[in-house]
Amino acid sequence: MNKNEIFPKGQKAPAYFTGDAWVEMLITDVATYDLLSYNVTFAPGSRNYWHEHSEGQLLLCTSGEGYYQEKGKPAQLLKAGDVVEIKRNVLHWHGATATSEFVHVGITPKASNNQVTWHEPVSDEEYRNAIKQEKNEESIGIIGKSA
Repeated sequence: MNKNEIFPKGQKAPAYFTGDAWVEMLITDVATYDLLSYNVTFAPGSRNYWHEHSEGQLLLCTSGEGYYQEKGKPAQLLKAGDVVEIKRNVLHWHGATATSEFVHVGITPKASNNQVTWHEPVSDEEYRNAIKQEKNEESIGIIGKSA
């Protein structure tokens, strides 16, 4: 484990990602806790596909810089300390900026009933638009910025 890592990098994510990403499961005892928790590391430029969670998802950003975008809305720039509360059935994606690794802890609440529906990959054009937006705007409104 790298001295700068909070949690192990984990195993290479097998599907539903563009670029390199790794996942380390942290809490998997659904029977006891009814949630899943996992550390996700995105290499620069990598991102997951558009997807939605039937019971929502939480992201606790721990290092680097990344994006979160809901379908039809502007991308949000994320940094360490940011918290994203994703409501039920909201189509979204998240991943690293083009120049920075990005790490977050994901929490899947109500895991016994929380279905993930994967959609198409985030296109290069959609990703480039997120980058353009970041460079063209001074602030794009951090979601749930911690104090």
